[in-house]
Amino acid sequence: MANKLKVRQGEPTLVPPAEETKKGLYFLSNLDQNIAHQVRTVYFYKSACRGNEDAAQVIKDSLSKVLVHYYPMAGRLVISSEGKLIVDCTGEGAVFVEAEANCVVEDLGDLTETDLETLGKVVYDIPGATNILEIPPLLVQVTKFKCGGFVLGVNMNHCMTDGISAMEFVNSWGETARGLDLSVSPFLDRTIQGARNPPKIEFPHHEFDEIEDISDDRKLYEEEILYRSFNFDPDKLELLKKRATEDGVVKKCSTFEALTAFVWRARTEALGMHPNQQTKLLFAVDGRFRFVPPTPKGYFGNAIVLSNAICKVGELLDKPLSHTVGLIGKAIDMVTDSYMRSAIDYFEVKKAKPSLTGSLVITTWTRIPFNTADFGWGKPFFFGPVTLPGKEVILFLSPNNEETKGINVLLGLPSSVMKTFEALMEIDMN
Repeated sequence: MANKLKVRQGEPTLVPPAEETKKGLYFLSNLDQNIAHQVRTVYFYKSACRGNEDAAQVIKDSLSKVLVHYYPMAGRLVISSEGKLIVDCTGEGAVFVEAEANCVVEDLGDLTETDLETLGKVVYDIPGATNILEIPPLLVQVTKFKCGGFVLGVNMNHCMTDGISAMEFVNSWGETARGLDLSVSPFLDRTIQGARNPPKIEFPHHEFDEIEDISDDRKLYEEEILYRSFNFDPDKLELLKKRATEDGVVKKCSTFEALTAFVWRARTEALGMHPNQQTKLLFAVDGRFRFVPPTPKGYFGNAIVLSNAICKVGELLDKPLSHTVGLIGKAIDMVTDSYMRSAIDYFEVKKAKPSLTGSLVITTWTRIPFNTADFGWGKPFFFGPVTLPGKEVILFLSPNNEETKGINVLLGLPSSVMKTFEALMEIDMN
């Protein structure tokens, strides 16, 4: 039934802040510049005893009020005189769409297995937009289902928020809808992460290294891309950690390190990369408590820095799991205040974007409580992404079902590669 979902969208309207807000240009830091792509997420709500008749109105009214606090979200992205993204705080507002589905939520079946194309119908996109400057920073769609349930679809530009500040925004929006004061007020001044004058590049920043593509996997990506989610329950995760430390090369290892090492190796092997191909792992490290002084509570923006590990495919696959875990551990430890400020200054000088040839990008949302967003209908019973931002990206998610523990690994691969990858995901528990 999922692919038969039909959604009738109403006309988009603009929701400006409920009160007059600050106008003018709003600075985006260099940490915001690199990840300017759309992030689409969905929040599914049951009717509870309330029904969905007033869902769109409640969410629209509270959006208008919360935008007073988060006024840059009501502006528009433009290019500054320095050639960087900046927000013109015009107060025009977020785009809001009411929609109706032709079925009940249950007709969609298991939402964790629902294809991303179907979920995309409950998130609004600007038709015909050719670049992000034509897309307002925040697009919202409320889709009512015939059972009284509804879906909140949020389409937000990553340059505005990282996962933590996105969640603080959505939770503040929910608190506003429930008539509560904000539990976390946004800290809007991003100049605290401005480049130094003069800039000081104190570290090598291999995340920007151009890697030669000697594997030529472009033909593979002409195939149909299949998206799959793999659950690693606590037993599997413990086993991976045990296997990563059993040879004594690394003494201890986190769940993130063990799982990242495992999927990096498996994806590389499944893609059949050339043994002499350099492969790069990129992942975000939250810098909030690594900056000196720490980033203020409620910081609105991206406080994440990309770290990296690089090695040859042959080395990655021939050496034990502990070797890969060691590379990842070093990449995490590398992220200090001075390293992050060096990364900010590197972008200031080079205006570079990370090269993604031969790369895997891991994004982890497991510690971000997306399922807390309560607009008066309780917490969502399902939350998830609608798209992956690129073919190189793997997302780590917490399972929606509270009885299911562990981590879900979501990725897309060419259909022939996915078969091999699925086999490599089978872990012998003995």
